[in-house]
Order: sequence, then structure tokens, then C-alpha cells
Amino acid sequence: MGILEAATDEQIRRQFEVNVFGLINMTKAIVPHFRSNKEGLLINISSMGGKVTFPTMSLYHSNKFAVEGFSEALSYELASQNIKVKLIEPGAIHTDFGGRSMEFFFNESLTDYKQFTAAFLGKLAEMEKDPAYASSPELVAETIYQATTDGTSQLRYVVGEDAKTLIKMKDNLGDEEYMKNVTQHFSLLR
Repeated sequence: MGILEAATDEQIRRQFEVNVFGLINMTKAIVPHFRSNKEGLLINISSMGGKVTFPTMSLYHSNKFAVEGFSEALSYELASQNIKVKLIEPGAIHTDFGGRSMEFFFNESLTDYKQFTAAFLGKLAEMEKDPAYASSPELVAETIYQATTDGTSQLRYVVGEDAKTLIKMKDNLGDEEYMKNVTQHFSLLR
């Protein structure tokens, strides 16, 4: 998380290595096994961040958009082998994601972004205080179980009311209106 200009090449590559190339490599490793069994099920964990975007998260979103595109396109080719692909798209979840996994890109010399970043982080902190802000990890587990056992070819499983609301909002409003709403919500206009 942070302003793109503040991210090092190493930070960018590490994030793509884990979230995109790691997923692709694991998929390549398991697909031959599924093919030999004449069936299989891949469940990829994405995020609402693969469908909607927020400020200061360009790297995270680009990773999750890649997971979405990879999984959707892969589902066509693997369906010919009786292998299903499913995507879990959680919204905010009550975990230590922000503390354990989040790395904030910051560079003091980028003062032009100071007001923008402060406004976003302030609004984000305010949102996180709301108990309804995030869903439980159990809800994610229940959704993964549903995806595993429902016997359907459904591709996407959205988890959490925030994710459902925001994805629907973007679908209904279109890109420009959605982005305008995010900008206004986070008070990002000068």
C-alpha cells in the first residue's frame, strides 16, 4: 500500500512473485494431476480488490486483477478437461492482514502526495473503527466450503457485504461514476 512512486522495484517484483507468479506456478504444478484424474477443482483467492479499486493500492489491485483475469481465462481451457476454476473475492476481513502482510510504501521526498495520502489514511482509519467494516474469517471459510461442494460451475464468490455493495456499485455506475464516488468518499479532491 502506498504511492506507486515510493515503491522500489524489489517491492513491486516481490508482490507479483507471491500473488501472481506463485499462483501460476502452483496451478501449473497441479493441473497435470487433475488431468490424469479426469477432474479437478482449483479455488483461487482473489479479493474485491480484483474488481474495484482504492487509492494508494495500485500494486495490490494490479495483482488481484491479474488473478481475476488469469482464473477466468483459465476456466475456459480447463473446462475442456473437466476441471473447474473458482474465485473467492473477499472484502475487508477481520484478520491481521494490515499488520502482518501490509507493507506501506513511503518516501519523504514525495511531499506533493502528503495531503492526498493523509486524507485517504484518515478516512480509512475512520472506516476501520466501524464494527460492520469487515466480515469474519469464518465467512470466508464457509464460502470456500460452498464453492467446493455446490457442484456448480459458478466462477465468482463474493464474500462480505462491503464487497457485494462495492462490486455492484461499480457494475451499475460504470468506471467514471464509481471513481468519482471513491474520490468524494475519501475526500481526495483539493
